[in-house]
Amino acid sequence: MSYSFEEAAASILQESTSLYGSASESLKFIVDAQLPKKLADYLNERGINCIHTLDLPDKNATTDSYIKQKAYEEGFILITKDDDFLRSFLIEKKPSKLVLIKTGNIANRELMDIFDKGLNVILSLMAKHSMIEITQKEIIVHS
Repeated sequence: MSYSFEEAAASILQESTSLYGSASESLKFIVDAQLPKKLADYLNERGINCIHTLDLPDKNATTDSYIKQKAYEEGFILITKDDDFLRSFLIEKKPSKLVLIKTGNIANRELMDIFDKGLNVILSLMAKHSMIEITQKEIIVHS
């Protein structure tokens, strides 16, 4: 199923009056090296547990294998642009939850605007689903 950001927000608002609360408290994220550390900082500033690959021992040289295993074992949701993680998610179920960014090459500010606009929706969907795909205009839920 696919929603524009506005449709997804309206649907979630009908389901719940508290979008942050418990969803943001129980979810934790790893932001992959292909995405800016600013995204992890943004999530942390909003009380969401998030690390960037730069926070890991090997920083951005951390292997995909290590990242997906850490995410799987420690319950992190991986935020990535890397299709290799999509294949691993589909075949191995590692990581067990995935946010796939499919915006193409956009400025960091545009990416931050997408998360600004859709953060409540993203959190709510990830509390219920194992994978979402985010484009510049919509969020696609994969079950």
